[in-house]
Amino acid sequence: MPGTGGNGSVTRSTLRQQIADALRDEVLAGRLQAGREFTVKEIAEQYGVSATPVREALVDLAAQGLLEADQHRGFRVHEYSVADYRNIVEARGLVTNGIFQVLATDRTGHRDPDDPRVLAAVVGVRRRAEEAERAATAGDLTVLIGYDLRFWRELGALFGNPYLADFLHRLRVQSWVCAVQYLRRLDDLRGHLWARHTDLVDALMQRDLPTARQIIAAHDADSVALIERLAAG
Repeated sequence: MPGTGGNGSVTRSTLRQQIADALRDEVLAGRLQAGREFTVKEIAEQYGVSATPVREALVDLAAQGLLEADQHRGFRVHEYSVADYRNIVEARGLVTNGIFQVLATDRTGHRDPDDPRVLAAVVGVRRRAEEAERAATAGDLTVLIGYDLRFWRELGALFGNPYLADFLHRLRVQSWVCAVQYLRRLDDLRGHLWARHTDLVDALMQRDLPTARQIIAAHDADSVALIERLAAG
């Protein structure tokens, strides 16, 4: 029956996304560490669901670069090297600059800072920025990652290019997955985590692209230097 099949498809799709989100959070929190192996059956039993949505969720995460699929052994959390991190940050910077360029070349007026809809969106982005900064200042990595990802997703959406925003989100997830395996070696992360989210929002809303690019360039350079230092022991 069309109705029944549709409802079942929606339910499975929702479950698939929930499992993917939960596993991604486990990786980002460091509870599923790099190199950890597991099977579809293990995850299905852990969450008390059938194998189909679990398999689909794991395939999705593998496509995002978080997992590696092995035909005979199941799945493994991808191990990123420091060189991988450098390359991801470089790619992330190029996409971020592309988003900034959209703002610079926009002539449609739908991103006018005085537009009430834009102002409402900015309020939301700024709220994420403030929460991310508080978490960074406190050294709370898990909370920071959540707010940082939401901040960048909403910031990207504000500039109206969903393709760039989605690509940037994927790169930022990968960069966090790579970074957490090193960052969690520090007992106290206060003073080590980036906390200039609101400065970036201010620069972009003033269309001050040189300052925005300077903020991101410094952020990327500091992030790479920190990971290299931690990796070297």
